[in-house]
Formats: sequence, structure tokens, C-alpha cells
Amino acid sequence: MANVIVVGSQFGDEGKAKITDLLAKNADVVVRYQGGCNAGHTVTLGDKTYKFHLIPSGILYPGTICVLSPGMVIDPKALITEIEHILSQGLDDSGLRVSAHAHVTMPYHLMLDEAEEESRGEAKIGTTKRGIGPTYADKCARSGIRLEDLLDAKVLQAKLDWLLPRKNIILERLYNLPPLNAQAILEEYAAYGRALSKYVVDTAAIIFKAVQEKKNILFEGAQGTLLDLDHGTYPYVTSSSPSAGGACVGAGVGPTMIDRVIGVAKAYSTRVGEGPFPTEQTGEIGEQLRQTGTAWAEVGTTTGRPRRCGWFDCVLGRYAVRVNGLDCLAITKLDVLDQFDQIKVCVAYKDPVTGQIYNELPSIGSAFQHLEPIYEDLPGWRQSTRKCRQAKELPNLANSYLEFLSRELDVPIAVVSVGPERGDTIVIEDPIHGPKRVLVTGPAKVSQ
Repeated sequence: MANVIVVGSQFGDEGKAKITDLLAKNADVVVRYQGGCNAGHTVTLGDKTYKFHLIPSGILYPGTICVLSPGMVIDPKALITEIEHILSQGLDDSGLRVSAHAHVTMPYHLMLDEAEEESRGEAKIGTTKRGIGPTYADKCARSGIRLEDLLDAKVLQAKLDWLLPRKNIILERLYNLPPLNAQAILEEYAAYGRALSKYVVDTAAIIFKAVQEKKNILFEGAQGTLLDLDHGTYPYVTSSSPSAGGACVGAGVGPTMIDRVIGVAKAYSTRVGEGPFPTEQTGEIGEQLRQTGTAWAEVGTTTGRPRRCGWFDCVLGRYAVRVNGLDCLAITKLDVLDQFDQIKVCVAYKDPVTGQIYNELPSIGSAFQHLEPIYEDLPGWRQSTRKCRQAKELPNLANSYLEFLSRELDVPIAVVSVGPERGDTIVIEDPIHGPKRVLVTGPAKVSQ
């Protein structure tokens, strides 16, 4: 038995769905613990590509229980559409379970998200405009609507009677938008409740029962560590906790139930939307990493926005190891680096004004935006890695690159992905049952 958290260790879009898919074959339960339909998880199987936003990618394995936890915010219309889509692809929804306590994204959340983002002008934060932030805001303000409320029309009406006049004042007077009709929302969302009622349960009880029965549970995060509300590059973050600690809170389990934490990182870095990105490459190298026009292109699954691309950042990597307590890493998209003669890795930051060197992420977010990366230059291998299935089959310089990252981050690399399909994967050590990470001295630090 093993209860494992899979977490993004960069800015999201690290390829978590593929790693979750790899691990889910041995899982009895797969749990999405936070976020909403702002997530985009892609799994490629042969000539089929599956894109998930709310439903855990474990749905690809028949018999696996797939949980949407209390920590999520759920747009019921989007969820119904996604269920219909997976059914049309021949997948089975009988294992799907949705928490009665998950909060619901309402029409005013979608309108407010877009209006607030537009009003920020040049200070926009890069929201997906899926209503995520306003839904979490209402949850924290204790004025949210939960999925269980959609199952009782009287409860839903009472909440709307109190909420909607207040939301309409904001929509009309602050943003000059038309007011919403309470009766229309009541009828629409009560219908969503009826459609989803067969999936809605106490998911925390299901997870605890699975723990008692010593079943394998996989906790799947959305977004990434640097987008964590508390520990990310605030305010350019999401509104939940994608880091490993968020799995316990979002799913409703105690930390003593977690056996292992696996981080996922690309062999380089990407970011969607606004916010600081020290290693970003805006020229030819950025375009090479983005691979525009290919099936492996760096485009947001949810938004369709081109991702910003840059070199691997070990400062952020060390931070992710520390914040999440990572036991090992899965490195994805190593094959994208096959084309480069030289590969840069950021090992520290430098303040261009004071000359101060930062080996760790500075605690003052405003300082982070002005720091410059200090790079280590590594030779590229200029050979295809796509057909490699064992570490010994990788070019020597590719293995040297992975070993360099492992030393700098002080964490073992257990899995390497060299392509989009399920089989394009190298397992270096068992990511679930491998040894727990032991703290050691760590890599030499840059000083100047």
C-alpha cells in the first residue's frame, strides 16, 4: 500500500497528467485535491489524445475510483460537458465521485473574473477567466454555494436570494454589466444538480475507507508549486494550494496518511500568463523550446495561450523540493532538448544593483522580479532520445544533464519522459516504493 502525492514543481504544465497516468495503473483511487477547470491535463495513448480539466486522468483505467475533492471548485456545466465527452470516447464514468462539499462556480463568478482581470489593465495577473478566483473568494468569505446545495432547490433559492442582489450591485455599478436573474440561475443550476446527483458523495469518507483497507491512493495536483496561493509568486498565482500540503487539506486526509511525494518538472521551464520568469527566453531559443506547430507544442491546454519558455531554474527547483518535501522527481520532455548544442541551467540569481547572490528564492517577492539568472553551460547531446526506454540507452551527455539537475536540487530523478505517449518513458527507480529522500549537505553554492 502507498499513498502518493504528485505535484507540479514549476509553474504548472509540467506534464503531471502523463506521470499520473503512469502511476495510476497501480492505484485504486485517484484524487484531484484542488483547483478547477482552469487545469489542463493531457494524456496521449496511441492515436488518441485525452484532455482533462476536472476529472482525474485515472479515469483511463477501468475500475479506478476517481475523486473530485472538497478542495476543488467545480463549474457544473463544464463538468457535465467533460463527462459527456469521456463517455463519447468510450470511457467509463462509474468510478467518478464528486464531493458534496466542493464549491460551485456560478455565472457571476465567471463574469466577475473576466471583469476584474480586464480592469487591471497592464497590472493583469493572467487569470484563465474560468471564475476560479471569485469562487474561492466566496468560499473564504463563507458565502459560497456547494455542490450539495444544488441538490436542494429550497436551499439553493435561499442562498441566491441573499447572494445575487449583492453580486448584481457589483456587476452593474462597478463594471457596468447587466444584472443576473435569480430564477433563471435557480432553474439552470438545479438541473445541473439533478444531472450530477449520482456522483455526489462524501468523498473524504471514501478516501479514509480506502486508507483503512490499505488501498493505493494517488493524489493529483493541478497547476504548480510556484502558483501556490501562499508559496508561489504572489499575486501571479492561482487561488488554491497546488503544493503537497494542499493535498491533505483539499482531500480531507491527515499528513500521517501520506507515504511519498513525487514532483514533476520539465527538463526546461515554461509559464502561462503574467508574472516573473527569470530564465525566460524570448528569442530564437524560446521559439525552439516552444515547438510551435508540432503535436508537442507549448500551448495551454485550457486557454490555448502560447507558453513562455526558458531554461531550467534550479533556484525554483530547490524551493519546490523544500516546500513539498519531495522524495523524487519525474523529468518530462527531455527530448525537446535533443536539438541544442548547448543547454543552460540557472544555478543562482544575482541582484544587478547590489551584486548579492541568491542560491535560494528570496522571501521578498518584489526583489525576485529584478534578479538576473546565473547560468551553468552544459553541452547538448544532439541525438534523439525518443526511442530510449532505459537510462543506459540515453546519450551520455543526457544522463550527465539529469545527474547535474539531481545534484543541484539534492533529490533523485526516478522517471524521465522522452515523448508524449505513455510508452515514451524511462523508469530509473521505482517512484512509489523507492527510498524516502534523506537530507544531505546538498550542492555547492555559487558565491561571488
